[in-house]
Amino acid sequence: MTAPLAEVLDGQHAADLRKAARALLKHPLLLARGRYADEFRLARRHAPELREWFDRNTGWSLQVDAETARLRKIPGVLTDPTHPAREASRRTAPFTRRRYVLLCLALAALERGEAQVALGRLADQIVLDAADPRLTATGIEFALDRRDERLDLAAVVRLLLDLGVLRRVAGEEEAYVAGAGDVLYDVERRVLAGLLASRRGPSTVHAETLDDRLAELVAETALDSDELRFRAMRHSLTRRLLDDPVVYYDDLTDAELGYLTRQRGFLTARINELTGLIAEVRAEGIAMVDPDDDLTDLRMPEQGTHGHVTLLLAEHLAGAHGPVTLDELALRVRELASQHGGFWSKSAREPGMETELVEQAVARLTALGLVSRAPHAVAARPALARYAVGETVIREPGSAPVPPQRKATS
Repeated sequence: MTAPLAEVLDGQHAADLRKAARALLKHPLLLARGRYADEFRLARRHAPELREWFDRNTGWSLQVDAETARLRKIPGVLTDPTHPAREASRRTAPFTRRRYVLLCLALAALERGEAQVALGRLADQIVLDAADPRLTATGIEFALDRRDERLDLAAVVRLLLDLGVLRRVAGEEEAYVAGAGDVLYDVERRVLAGLLASRRGPSTVHAETLDDRLAELVAETALDSDELRFRAMRHSLTRRLLDDPVVYYDDLTDAELGYLTRQRGFLTARINELTGLIAEVRAEGIAMVDPDDDLTDLRMPEQGTHGHVTLLLAEHLAGAHGPVTLDELALRVRELASQHGGFWSKSAREPGMETELVEQAVARLTALGLVSRAPHAVAARPALARYAVGETVIREPGSAPVPPQRKATS
């Protein structure tokens, strides 16, 4: 029997709304052109509903115009260091403090500049701005006359290309890094203007410590009533359920835990309705699992040598009794290389590589909420138990057999 037309249309509307919401969660800056043009059109079509949902449930604002859709996301945990910026098109190292400073200086220079800019000219402006005594007092200096400094600037520019702030007109960054050429870009000023996602201008923040500065950047109105305090908790918890692979109860304040205990069904149902994520509830916390294994920027397991090493170390840590030192993990990798090295890349089997393999594996496991890290040791967190050898995982009805995933953020 054919379904009524109204039912078909309602189903298509819900599917398009979900696709648009998932696209914004994965790529909070969508452009009318490029590889996400279809998703942008859906986000623009459903902007009123999406804007209302994100504002009510997360406190994130959604700005949509003819060229861009920008979801101004604020993390649930401001001090989480496990999601650094990277160039989307390359398997490169995460952004360091120097690269973040370069990024801010480049954005400031582009904001003051013209509709086109050469990379050499941009570099000159950055060098001038970096001479500010307040910046040099922090130990950050840029001359951009060394190859490693030019590599950092090239990484920043490629990130801006990925975001759509710049469009390459002529030249290649490799030539600039080698000192053998320059690159010309168009500056997309509307995209540039929408990049900042803070609630107040950074120049108006006067706190001394990093944690306090971050808090001031995104501070909401004074929470001087129960209604406002409950709203702030709803926003914070929904952000964490959307963005974090696992929300552990012992990471929450007493007030947050009490609110989540009372409102868990409502919060997870709202998220499921919009995104399709399924709540997996355990004694230690909640994970919103994606049955499509798409709404994530880190997967576990993952193909390749690093993915294999990470999975093997996860099994080892899941069976450990207490914290394991990094040296012990390096020794374990050497043992694993003798058993599995034939499946690994040649470089991974070279002497001394175990330290780098451990570092990358621990970074991934930490970002996925599977381990906690101290300066010289690693301890398993409850969600890692599913990787124990012989572990039988019991899930709630309707949940998917997918491990915790790091949700995409920007």
